[in-house]
Amino acid sequence: MSDYLKDVRHYDAGADEATVAKIVKHLGIALRNRDSSLVSCSDPEELGRVRTSWVGKKLGVTDAAKADAAIQAVCAIMKDDRSKGRVTFYYLTAKELGLLGSL
Repeated sequence: MSDYLKDVRHYDAGADEATVAKIVKHLGIALRNRDSSLVSCSDPEELGRVRTSWVGKKLGVTDAAKADAAIQAVCAIMKDDRSKGRVTFYYLTAKELGLLGSL
Protein backbone atom coordinates (compact mmCIF):
# COMPACT_ATOMS: atom_id res chain seq x y z
CA MET A 1 0.00 0.00 0.00
CA SER A 2 2.79 2.42 0.84
CA ASP A 3 4.29 2.10 -2.66
CA TYR A 4 0.96 3.02 -4.24
CA LEU A 5 0.52 5.98 -1.91
CA LYS A 6 4.07 7.16 -2.59
CA ASP A 7 3.48 7.02 -6.36
CA VAL A 8 0.19 8.92 -6.09
CA ARG A 9 1.81 11.54 -3.86
CA HIS A 10 4.44 12.07 -6.55
CA TYR A 11 1.62 13.72 -8.53
CA ASP A 12 -0.62 14.91 -5.68
CA ALA A 13 1.26 15.63 -2.45
CA GLY A 14 -1.99 15.89 -0.50
CA ALA A 15 -3.41 12.54 -1.61
CA ASP A 16 -5.63 10.93 1.00
CA GLU A 17 -4.44 7.50 2.10
CA ALA A 18 -8.01 6.22 2.54
CA THR A 19 -8.92 7.20 -1.02
CA VAL A 20 -5.87 5.44 -2.42
CA ALA A 21 -6.72 2.38 -0.32
CA LYS A 22 -10.21 2.30 -1.85
CA ILE A 23 -8.73 2.27 -5.35
CA VAL A 24 -6.29 -0.50 -4.38
CA LYS A 25 -9.19 -2.53 -2.96
CA HIS A 26 -11.27 -1.91 -6.10
CA LEU A 27 -8.45 -3.15 -8.34
CA GLY A 28 -7.69 -6.16 -6.16
CA ILE A 29 -6.23 -9.05 -8.08
CA ALA A 30 -5.35 -6.92 -11.12
CA LEU A 31 -2.48 -5.43 -9.14
CA ARG A 32 -0.78 -8.80 -8.73
CA ASN A 33 0.25 -8.97 -12.38
CA ARG A 34 2.75 -6.36 -13.60
CA ASP A 35 1.07 -5.94 -16.98
CA SER A 36 -2.41 -5.41 -15.56
CA SER A 37 -1.09 -3.11 -12.84
CA LEU A 38 0.01 -0.57 -15.47
CA VAL A 39 -1.86 1.62 -17.94
CA SER A 40 -0.63 2.17 -21.49
CA CYS A 41 -1.62 5.55 -22.91
CA SER A 42 -0.52 4.41 -26.36
CA ASP A 43 -3.06 1.55 -26.44
CA PRO A 44 -6.55 2.73 -27.48
CA GLU A 45 -8.12 -0.54 -26.29
CA GLU A 46 -6.58 -0.08 -22.84
CA LEU A 47 -7.86 3.49 -22.61
CA GLY A 48 -11.29 2.26 -23.72
CA ARG A 49 -11.30 -0.22 -20.84
CA VAL A 50 -10.34 2.55 -18.42
CA ARG A 51 -13.19 4.68 -19.77
CA THR A 52 -15.74 1.86 -19.56
CA SER A 53 -14.73 0.11 -16.34
CA TRP A 54 -13.37 2.91 -14.18
CA VAL A 55 -14.80 6.16 -15.44
CA GLY A 56 -18.14 4.75 -16.58
CA LYS A 57 -18.99 2.00 -14.12
CA LYS A 58 -17.18 3.10 -10.96
CA LEU A 59 -17.27 6.89 -11.28
CA GLY A 60 -20.60 7.03 -13.14
CA VAL A 61 -19.48 9.39 -15.93
CA THR A 62 -21.53 8.58 -19.03
CA ASP A 63 -20.30 11.45 -21.21
CA ALA A 64 -17.65 9.77 -23.38
CA ALA A 65 -16.08 13.06 -24.46
CA LYS A 66 -15.70 14.18 -20.84
CA ALA A 67 -14.25 10.79 -19.89
CA ASP A 68 -11.80 10.80 -22.79
CA ALA A 69 -10.71 14.36 -22.01
CA ALA A 70 -9.94 13.39 -18.40
CA ILE A 71 -8.05 10.27 -19.49
CA GLN A 72 -5.99 12.25 -22.01
CA ALA A 73 -5.26 14.90 -19.38
CA VAL A 74 -3.89 12.20 -17.07
CA CYS A 75 -1.82 10.74 -19.91
CA ALA A 76 -0.31 14.21 -20.36
CA ILE A 77 0.33 14.61 -16.62
CA MET A 78 2.07 11.22 -16.47
CA LYS A 79 3.83 11.46 -19.86
CA ASP A 80 7.32 11.32 -18.35
CA ASP A 81 6.53 8.13 -16.43
CA ARG A 82 7.16 5.05 -18.60
CA SER A 83 5.38 2.78 -16.13
CA LYS A 84 2.06 4.42 -15.40
CA GLY A 85 0.72 2.69 -12.30
CA ARG A 86 -2.97 1.84 -12.54
CA VAL A 87 -3.70 3.05 -8.99
CA THR A 88 -2.11 6.44 -9.70
CA PHE A 89 -3.76 6.68 -13.10
CA TYR A 90 -7.20 5.93 -11.65
CA TYR A 91 -6.65 8.36 -8.77
CA LEU A 92 -5.65 11.17 -11.11
CA THR A 93 -8.55 10.42 -13.44
CA ALA A 94 -11.02 10.68 -10.55
CA LYS A 95 -9.31 13.89 -9.43
CA GLU A 96 -9.45 15.33 -12.95
CA LEU A 97 -13.20 14.64 -13.02
CA GLY A 98 -13.67 16.10 -9.53
CA LEU A 99 -14.94 12.77 -8.22
CA LEU A 100 -12.40 11.77 -5.57
CA GLY A 101 -15.01 12.38 -2.91
CA SER A 102 -17.37 9.85 -4.49
CA LEU A 103 -14.96 6.96 -3.97
